[in-house]
Amino acid sequence: MTTARRPGRAGPVDGGRVPGPPPRPAPAAAPGTDGRLARELLDGLAEAVVTTDPAGVVTLVNAMAADLLPEVAAGAELALCPVPALGRAVRAGVDAFDTQHHGRRLRGTRRRLAGGGDAWYVRDVTEEQARTDALLAERSRTAFLAQAGSRLGVSLHREQTLRTAVTLPVPYLADAALVVHLPPSPPDDGPHWIRYADGDPAPASGTGSGQLPGGVPGLAEALDGEVSEPSPWLDAELADLAALLPATFGRPGAVLVSPMTGAGGPAGALVLLRRVDRAGFDAREIELAREFAARAGAALATADLYGEQTHLARVLQHSLLPPELPTVPGLALAGGYRAAGDSLRIGGDFYDVFRTEGGAMIALGDVCGKGVGAAVLTGRVRQSLQTLRLVEQRPLALMELLNRALFDTPDAARRSQFTTLLLGTVTRGPGEDTRVRIAGGGHPDPLVLRPDGTVTAVRVGGMPIGALTTARFAEAEFVLAPGELLVAYTDGVTEARGGPRDGEMFGEARLRQALASSAGLPPAAVVDRLLQLVDEWLDGQSHDDIAMLALRAAPR
Repeated sequence: MTTARRPGRAGPVDGGRVPGPPPRPAPAAAPGTDGRLARELLDGLAEAVVTTDPAGVVTLVNAMAADLLPEVAAGAELALCPVPALGRAVRAGVDAFDTQHHGRRLRGTRRRLAGGGDAWYVRDVTEEQARTDALLAERSRTAFLAQAGSRLGVSLHREQTLRTAVTLPVPYLADAALVVHLPPSPPDDGPHWIRYADGDPAPASGTGSGQLPGGVPGLAEALDGEVSEPSPWLDAELADLAALLPATFGRPGAVLVSPMTGAGGPAGALVLLRRVDRAGFDAREIELAREFAARAGAALATADLYGEQTHLARVLQHSLLPPELPTVPGLALAGGYRAAGDSLRIGGDFYDVFRTEGGAMIALGDVCGKGVGAAVLTGRVRQSLQTLRLVEQRPLALMELLNRALFDTPDAARRSQFTTLLLGTVTRGPGEDTRVRIAGGGHPDPLVLRPDGTVTAVRVGGMPIGALTTARFAEAEFVLAPGELLVAYTDGVTEARGGPRDGEMFGEARLRQALASSAGLPPAAVVDRLLQLVDEWLDGQSHDDIAMLALRAAPR
């Protein structure tokens, strides 16, 4: 049987496989095509390329290299090229350099070539470096302002604020800083100044002459709240300012004067000075100095306001604090006081002792509320008592006059405060006894401690003062025997909450027990002991105002 064969190319058959077509030859390149293409690729790069042979002779300079490094030419020895940083890198055998050249920032790296030569790749990083520098400058500016805000924000005292304002800019913004300011109550001897220079151990301060603002260009305008441009140091114009600088500072270069303005107007002027070898102030630094000066001015104005308020509070506090008890012949007196607030030692509880012809008049009261509002009414009650006792010394009649006087004040109709009060007279009799007459206005009854430790209450009663125009008051009269102690207190003692259950009131029973255990002690020791026991009971918890008054008749 004959096998038919398909038509096709005849040829040898190996194992039944038909061989494929032979490979096609590669097309021939035109002479010089690879060189021109490589050159075009190199010239199109955004970085400079310089190649050298094994001997260090330049073999290739692309278009960007010719632009950035015009001093480098083919055929020259690269180690001796007029670009100092590149020549040093080649001679030292290092693989990178970073330099300023023709006003541009260049950064180069070296790669070894297969034939033994080198290729230097140089990039223009001017814009990149400018962006980095701008970012770093902004971060530095933000950090400086954050530090300034933090330190100026917690500075509530004038001297501390001035020290912060003059030390923070050095050396970041200037080599020396000067703050010229007028105190809250300007003296007749001219403006004050505080100065700090780089290297000084601490700021120095003093008083300038009246001609100082006019002797420094821009200073008078800054003290009036106006801004001025920085200026170079001129000996003729800045002679007054030179006297305020350290002797070792030398001749300044640039001066920048900025107003320190607050909410109420200019608070001073900030003068920044740089040495001759330091560059002048650029636009960004001027803006930063202006902003810092404004913040320092606001902080200084706040410190001045705080100082005024502190002084006012101190004066009011001094007038509202319980007085120093007078010396009364035949009587031993002691008082104790605890204000509810932590910031001001004034509140709504008070006591007073006035000397009289036959002994003394005593008063102990508790104004409804606490804090400044209660302290204001406390002052009104005490001042009214000071005046009314000159015309009336009978306790019950005096209390009625006081109640009427409180309702005669202009704001009585819109006031909802009232006062509990004990008002009494202490008179030494011809014998050993001391006669006490006490009028009550809704106040806790006073206690009498006898020498044997017995504690009894003097029932008084009555209605609070300032609550009703028709209020009725009560009066009690008794004899205080030798050795007996009269103790009057406010409800801040019995209503103090604390103890083991952290909320239980101290109570009258506990007060009586503590008083009984104090028999035989002098009045001052008794008051101190009672206040100590209440403090221990409170254990740091908040409390109402507390006042206490104790008296004992001395034996004849």
